[in-house]
Amino acid sequence: MNEGYASIHELAPERRLRRLELTITRRLDGLLHGQYLGLLPGAGSELAGSREYRPGEDEVRRMDWAVTARTTVPHVREVDADRELTTWLLADATPSMDFGTAEIEKRELAVAATAAVGFLTAGSGNRLGAHLLGVDAIRRFPARTGRTHLLGLLRTLLAVPRGGEGTQPPALGEAIAGLRRSALRRGLVVVVSDFLDGLPESDDPEARPHWEEELRRVAVKHQVLAVEVADPRELELPDVGLITLVDPESGQRREVSTSDRRLRERYAAAAAAQRETVRRALRRAGAAHLPLRTDRDWVADIVRHVYAQRRLAMAATPKRGTGGAS
Repeated sequence: MNEGYASIHELAPERRLRRLELTITRRLDGLLHGQYLGLLPGAGSELAGSREYRPGEDEVRRMDWAVTARTTVPHVREVDADRELTTWLLADATPSMDFGTAEIEKRELAVAATAAVGFLTAGSGNRLGAHLLGVDAIRRFPARTGRTHLLGLLRTLLAVPRGGEGTQPPALGEAIAGLRRSALRRGLVVVVSDFLDGLPESDDPEARPHWEEELRRVAVKHQVLAVEVADPRELELPDVGLITLVDPESGQRREVSTSDRRLRERYAAAAAAQRETVRRALRRAGAAHLPLRTDRDWVADIVRHVYAQRRLAMAATPKRGTGGAS
């Protein structure tokens, strides 16, 4: 499982990055030569005629001057997708990510997901910008091109300090709002997080996570991919006797007896309800959802997601010569 990645967190940072890059480029080789929109359902990248210019939404560099001169009305060249992609990435490195009971921690899996997105969207002219949500601040990186830029982002993410007990990092909703203000050009936004921050504390089915509205605002302009990182122990407890549970962000501790079957069942039910809340919120916000787990082959999960999105894109693209929608 997770070929080439087991025990990577025990390596020095530069060796970790080299190992990670090798794993991604080797196992995602076929995908790296495809279209970036494989991450999300979308159309191709061919010219699709012209349409009237929309002030404040269209870029002047796409003006179709020939059609504009002929019709005396401003028109822009319309394409199914921009060949030059700007990807904005929000990586969660708050204390709740410093947890892992399988091969890797959630933080390490977030780094891996960030690297995979970076390599999958890399290409001629494509740019990557990032916001790193850390222990006490949000660090921002402008959108730039190139492998050196991507590796620099990954080094910074690997070096984000761990928070002590009781640390109160910036809210996920605040980080998403900041990313929205930075991502001025229409493109792809990827949020890598466990999405546990800001979940409703009540059982009210109408209660929404605090970050949902901000994510919905991002999805109005951009394609959005939510990469949800989870650990198996967050979903169910094993029968291992008395243990101490610690909330990494509040510092609260509680001793529980995992030998109690009813307690384990309640824990699993509450965890399932929590994850369902996240799934519904992502769906309402208009984000594509890619769940990754620390006890699964994350590369295989990414591959399955990409192929599923490409099938959706192919099914949604009308065949030429068949006419439009009736």
